[in-house]
Amino acid sequence: MNWRDRAGTQFQCEKRPATGARGMVVTNHPLASAAGAEMLAAGGNAIDAAIAAFFTLTVVEPMMVGILGGGMAHIRLADGTHTVIDGQSTAPAATGPETYTPAPNAPPGTMETLGRKNALGPSAVGVPGNLMGWCEALARFGTFPLADVVEPAIRHASRGFRVTPYLSECVTDCAADMALDSEIARVYLPDGAPIRPGTRLVTGDYAETLRTVVKEGPSVLYHGSLGAHYANWMGRTGGFITSADLAGYRTVTREALRGLYRGFEIVGPPPPSSGPLHIVQMLNILERYDIGSLGFGSPDTVHLLAEVLKIAFADRAAATADPAFVAVPVERLLSKSYAAERRARIDLARAQAWSAEVVPGELSSHTTHLSVADGMGNVVASTQTINSLFGARVMVPGTGMIPNNYMFVFDPRPGRASSVAAGKRVTSSMSPVIVLKDGKPVFALGLPGGLRIFPSVMQTLSNLIDHGMTVQEAVEAPRVWTQGHALEIETGFSPEVFNAMRARGHDVASVGNVAGGMSAIRFHDDGMLEGAACWRADGTPIGIGGGLARAGVRFRPEARRT
Repeated sequence: MNWRDRAGTQFQCEKRPATGARGMVVTNHPLASAAGAEMLAAGGNAIDAAIAAFFTLTVVEPMMVGILGGGMAHIRLADGTHTVIDGQSTAPAATGPETYTPAPNAPPGTMETLGRKNALGPSAVGVPGNLMGWCEALARFGTFPLADVVEPAIRHASRGFRVTPYLSECVTDCAADMALDSEIARVYLPDGAPIRPGTRLVTGDYAETLRTVVKEGPSVLYHGSLGAHYANWMGRTGGFITSADLAGYRTVTREALRGLYRGFEIVGPPPPSSGPLHIVQMLNILERYDIGSLGFGSPDTVHLLAEVLKIAFADRAAATADPAFVAVPVERLLSKSYAAERRARIDLARAQAWSAEVVPGELSSHTTHLSVADGMGNVVASTQTINSLFGARVMVPGTGMIPNNYMFVFDPRPGRASSVAAGKRVTSSMSPVIVLKDGKPVFALGLPGGLRIFPSVMQTLSNLIDHGMTVQEAVEAPRVWTQGHALEIETGFSPEVFNAMRARGHDVASVGNVAGGMSAIRFHDDGMLEGAACWRADGTPIGIGGGLARAGVRFRPEARRT
């Protein structure tokens, strides 16, 4: 598949979409997509499939997600209701704005601290929400018992699976840090070297942990023996999490946030997920430009993308955080009038520096994503993570569990909207969105990638709505990103774009990829589901077609001849 725009930009899709009328599962690993499809084939719904896929991802994509992580689940039921289950991590009670010392020479836009205490090891770990959130979603909206949806994950952990080149490359990227912890090194750095592609990886300790979860439920982590073991290890190794933190953790059910762009309704999680809020903000600014006529990848379009990204990041840093701690100005950020104010200052001829024009009110990076739909009208778009690649880059002994390093998301400087505070939920860029037209789903999508998530989703929505791309083209199209410093432009753009951006004053950096692998579903009017995954990860769409036999059919073999 080749895309060529009237502006001259062209790129070639590396993957192919899948279709199915009875269900679609798109995740960033083929075995996880297969686990979800197995649930649909067995008569389960989209929620059963999503939770089965997530548990399997903790085995086959362990660098991205785990039961000790956090995330957002966006569920649309067949009756049209939307539910957001916030399972984001929280700061332990022993932490606060002075817990970490900011690194004096940290690069702009980063949260680095002295000794990397907020990024590496037990001191970087936030209170986990994934296990509770997944089990809650299954209990409220699924149809299968926990044992059924966890079975594929246990199977792959105990019998093993083949390591992909992508997983091996991720281990290589983190090898120096992982080598500092003997437990995680034993699994992913056999003989002192990164595990090689094609190696059969068995994680028996983790299989036993999952069997314990099935037997005792999520309470085994939050109130039981697994949690006690975890908290004791934390206490011995410099971590902040205690048994009281685990026992006190709760998910939050939130009302979905909504915005309109050219007649399409964008629906997604509200703060502390910053993604959908700032996606709508940016689209509101772009709405008065004829983006389709400007053309995908044209200098004007790329310049506009860069400017709205800088505006959104300035406002995000100033005012978007856990709404239990900060009064996020949601209505102003979503308003068309505020978009008009910001749009009026954009100069198509030159790049600008932008500052925030919102303030919070007064009040007392690596990730994974899946998109799932069943034939009954249920849809799940969910993003989950342990934050950085391999989280804190340690492993809880005897369990196979890899903790998150979510404390790296908080601002280590006091007095900021996202500064550390005991019990505060992390602010993320997660953007599991479902897009409606005339009240019916037309797209479900999301991706991993830290601060590059919501800008990538915004660009994909523009690809679909403004440029008329297919879902496969939209997820694979080249991306750009900036938060006010260097403008990252994927190499898929033409050299003319790079030159034009430099001429307008942007500090341009050529990069191989912006953010990670996107998972998306398009809902066609005839009931067909089309799933797509991009080249930036091991993403695989699996569609369910066919169906059961027609009622009353009987098999009648021919009479035996004599």
